[in-house]
Amino acid sequence: MENNEEKTDEPKIEAEAEAPAPAAPEPEPQPEFRGKNLDEAIGHAEHKLKILRSELNYEIVTEKTKLFGISKEIVIHAWPKSAAGDDKIAAFLEKLKTVFPLELTYEIKRKNGFVFVIFDGEDKQLLLWKDGALLLALQHVLNKISDQKVQVDCEFFRKRKEKNLREYAQKVARQVHESGRNEILDLMNPYERRIVHIAVNQVPGITSESLGEGFLKRVKIFPVAKQGR
Repeated sequence: MENNEEKTDEPKIEAEAEAPAPAAPEPEPQPEFRGKNLDEAIGHAEHKLKILRSELNYEIVTEKTKLFGISKEIVIHAWPKSAAGDDKIAAFLEKLKTVFPLELTYEIKRKNGFVFVIFDGEDKQLLLWKDGALLLALQHVLNKISDQKVQVDCEFFRKRKEKNLREYAQKVARQVHESGRNEILDLMNPYERRIVHIAVNQVPGITSESLGEGFLKRVKIFPVAKQGR
């Protein structure tokens, strides 16, 4: 019988087997810390990671009772809060730069449970305009989005601000001590009021209190009432 199939000189191409996709890297295991109770387990995490417990996130992995209920062991995972907190602050500032085009740079640091954001760049003086109004507004917003206390600074503004406020508050407190008359200061934000209260209380016989509602309040400086014998 005659073969009707057409012959071809083209070489046959065999399908190559697809190489298997590389396996995804396994996540690094989180370190475990053990203790007789939760406080002891967190203490071990503090010592090993060299981080204060206020800066730690943790979750309980297991809670076991040993020796017929006489002793207990708690196992936790613990890791620093810093990465997530810093990412949240950085993400906000990067987004802000797209709608508020200033030539600014910033550095995020952590110390003693505080987050410090230090600004620099060509337009940094705008942050300090009107006694640092924009800088302090940024601090207020960042404290709303962060799970830890945030302090901002630029060109050592905070140090100079605190020095000037302390000197002013103590000057007024001494005047109140001499005259016996109360003094009420201009509106201040919580950061400024805290500095004033601390400074005033260093003058014997003088105290202070905040007046009003809301974010901005006035500070009243007045003599301490003398107790009768």
